[in-house]
Amino acid sequence: MSIELSKEARQQATTSIERYFREHMDEPIGNVAAGGLLNFFLKEIGPSIYNRAVADAQERLLGRVQELDIEVHEDEFGYWKTASRPPRSRG
Repeated sequence: MSIELSKEARQQATTSIERYFREHMDEPIGNVAAGGLLNFFLKEIGPSIYNRAVADAQERLLGRVQELDIEVHEDEFGYWKTASRPPRSRG
């Protein structure tokens, strides 16, 4: 599965890479090079991040599913335990 970014997110990421290079590297990076670097990150590192996020979500959902019986449990055959009328006398 290929990781895709929206046009707006891609533009923001490219701009961020350019700014990072301006502020932290000896040489600035151009827009095209920043876009290429972003593509590399998405293809090379993106799947690791994506897979970790899926595993985290899966773990959290599994925990919630395991608690489902506790959260939505209903006692069975409870009518007689909660009946408010005293029994009728036979006589």
